[in-house]
Amino acid sequence: MSEDASGLAAVGKELELVSVSVGEHAEKVATIAIERPDARNALNGQVRTELKEAVAAAEDDDAVRVLVLTGGEGSGAFVAGADVTEFKDRSLVEQREASERPRVYETVDDASIPVIARINGHALGGGCELAQACDVRIASEGSKLGQPEINLGLIPGGGGTQRLARLVGEGQAMRLILSGELIDAQEAHEIGLVDEVYDADDLDEGVYDLAESMAAKSPIALEFAKDAVKAGSRMGLEEGLDYESELFVQLFATKDKDEGIEAFLEKREPEFTGE
Repeated sequence: MSEDASGLAAVGKELELVSVSVGEHAEKVATIAIERPDARNALNGQVRTELKEAVAAAEDDDAVRVLVLTGGEGSGAFVAGADVTEFKDRSLVEQREASERPRVYETVDDASIPVIARINGHALGGGCELAQACDVRIASEGSKLGQPEINLGLIPGGGGTQRLARLVGEGQAMRLILSGELIDAQEAHEIGLVDEVYDADDLDEGVYDLAESMAAKSPIALEFAKDAVKAGSRMGLEEGLDYESELFVQLFATKDKDEGIEAFLEKREPEFTGE
């Protein structure tokens, strides 16, 4: 691990239910894995807190340009959902406090670096919402995805009613949310919930080839591009075009823009520094 990754590494050593690594699969790519196999990586309060700390540390680490979020191996799940045992005796007031933003979903969604969901098993309920908060979703063939909260007399509360409809359209979102139906990775890909599907043996190659490709780019351009795309889904077209134009212009003040243009003209690979 690079010395530059010491900030993330230091945070990782303090975490109990989340593991972190940098550069293990690709240069400048960090992996955050939820390690709660006895509960199929269900999101309890501790996991949520540790995930937020790890994501924030990855954002602040100059050695990290792309983040991969996944479930620890051996659990058969990306995240099997929220820890329902925490809901049993929780009052309305207590749940309102627990639902105050920013939650882990907003922390992932608002991260300044690209976040790829490596869905290596079931992503249900809060786990499906966590995947939706990521920028790209890549799943193994055996994965199942869905929003089964309706079966508990609840609705998705981590952004599922909002992000899912934006990803797959209102009709498909209604179908999944109102029925609680679980779908396999291939169907999730067909409706747009998942961006790529690989068999289990090829999952890492698919995830980290993409992550490595992203990490080779200017970190400033990555941040601005992500910001522009996210903003576009939350603005009108004219506002979005103005916002994109302003971000585009701002990049002309960066050394990375100069390096990218020079490398193109000199027919060589650019070496971006984030300046």
